[in-house]
Amino acid sequence: MLLNKPYGVVSQFSGEDGEATLKGLVPYNDVYPAGRLDKDSEGLLVLTNDGELQHKISHPKHKLTKTYWVQVEGIPTDESLQQLCDGVELNDGMTLPAEIIRMDEPMNLWPRNPPVRERKSVPDCWLCIKISEGRNRQVRRMTAAIGHPTLRLIRAGIGPWLLRTLQPGEWREEPPVW
Repeated sequence: MLLNKPYGVVSQFSGEDGEATLKGLVPYNDVYPAGRLDKDSEGLLVLTNDGELQHKISHPKHKLTKTYWVQVEGIPTDESLQQLCDGVELNDGMTLPAEIIRMDEPMNLWPRNPPVRERKSVPDCWLCIKISEGRNRQVRRMTAAIGHPTLRLIRAGIGPWLLRTLQPGEWREEPPVW
């Protein structure tokens, strides 16, 4: 099943007292997330009860492409974006090359609660970033490495699965593609 994980929800079925989890969103108790999204990130999670499929999605050796819509602080130069395309040095090594496209704010984007901080003197912009690895907080660390911290991060796709029109907390069943 595909789920649009809201901001502030942890990508697991149990958590600390008072912490929002997937348990409140998913009507099944026999599915598990294939991969993770940080509590402060939003968007697509694939949940499955198929261990082989979960492995194909989440194991780094399969290099499944993940697509993110990323609102960053400031307006990156072409040179800064090229750094992301080439790979940037993080504290755990060089990233693989990424695909980067400047984009308009996603259509029909839902409001985030709490809202993203807005600074009148600092513009922001949206990027579509595609990566084929999944290090901890990787996209956030990549944009910070080029001097443009992430303000909002939404995963829009995992391999062949797309967020499409799912709103936060909504889910839909989809047959496996493999």
